[in-house]
Amino acid sequence: MFCKAVYEIVSSIPKGKVTTYGEIARLLGCPQASRLVGWALKCVPEDFNLPCHRVVNAQGRLVPSWNQQRVLLIREGISFLSSGRVNMKLHLWQYEDLKDVLEA
Repeated sequence: MFCKAVYEIVSSIPKGKVTTYGEIARLLGCPQASRLVGWALKCVPEDFNLPCHRVVNAQGRLVPSWNQQRVLLIREGISFLSSGRVNMKLHLWQYEDLKDVLEA
């Protein structure tokens, strides 16, 4: 059930926006479960076609072993700071319409 809820949230992240593992965990009522969110995303079946590349850590850092993540984000217009992190001030997703996703 947890994985399904994670996948529903991730599928709702709009193009050109990102969110964090911790924010997904908080939205699910499990604020200490950010690593579990990461595990759920690592195990997502390929045929789900989720935009997992739109999930970054709280500082805007990318998955170290996933070089394609940066390419995918750049294609969507995501900008990066000189440190290589996502510019969270510009691209952090605001959850105005997420209530419907969580209640489904």
